[in-house]
Amino acid sequence: MALLINQDCTDCDACVPVCPNEAITKGSPYVIDPLRCTECVGAEDEPQCKLVCPSNCIVDHPDFRESQEELMARYKDLHG
Repeated sequence: MALLINQDCTDCDACVPVCPNEAITKGSPYVIDPLRCTECVGAEDEPQCKLVCPSNCIVDHPDFRESQEELMARYKDLHG
């Protein structure tokens, strides 16, 4: 499943550089592209954006529910 940044975002920019898929872009709040987000499957053991977020505003995206296998396949597609 992809992640989503909710309105509690403080625009701190901490999540952008840690995303291995470059799925996060500046906005208000910041935006996670659900077609690029793999919850760091394939790159890390857990979502890096959630680890660095000081406001705990990154949550599961309700419209994108995927298995670990689907997330890994997307990661491989993104990184060749």
